[in-house]
Amino acid sequence: MDPQTPRHQFPFTNARVARRWRKLLDERLKDLGVTQARWFTMICLQRGGGGLTQRELARLMTIENPTLVRLLDSLEEQGLIERRPSERDRRARLLYLTNAGEHFMSELNERANVLREEMLKGIENTDLEVALRVFERVMENSANLKNT
Repeated sequence: MDPQTPRHQFPFTNARVARRWRKLLDERLKDLGVTQARWFTMICLQRGGGGLTQRELARLMTIENPTLVRLLDSLEEQGLIERRPSERDRRARLLYLTNAGEHFMSELNERANVLREEMLKGIENTDLEVALRVFERVMENSANLKNT
């Protein structure tokens, strides 16, 4: 098959765009003193609405629970998140952003919004809608695949 076809280019282009986004955002967040893994954890926690269990957050982030524990420990040490006992399940602890964490996320979101607009300059919303539908379909297809 021709390596120039859109099907061949898609995964590589997708990976390059994602890497570029993370690299640029990392540079813009450097002064906040968090790593990419930490800010991604914070984003997922905020999007999950707070009050998530570690297992729920790990699933949302598509990482293993032991990896997440180390990230949560460091975020808790920085005062950005807190673990609270669950009222429904005494064994579970729920994750929440602290006031400092909320402030951090406001700053992160503001900087991310600027970067997003810069990167999407000149791209119509209708084109983005098509791209999002494609990504959603790829994710649906991948959900049925097994790791080999």
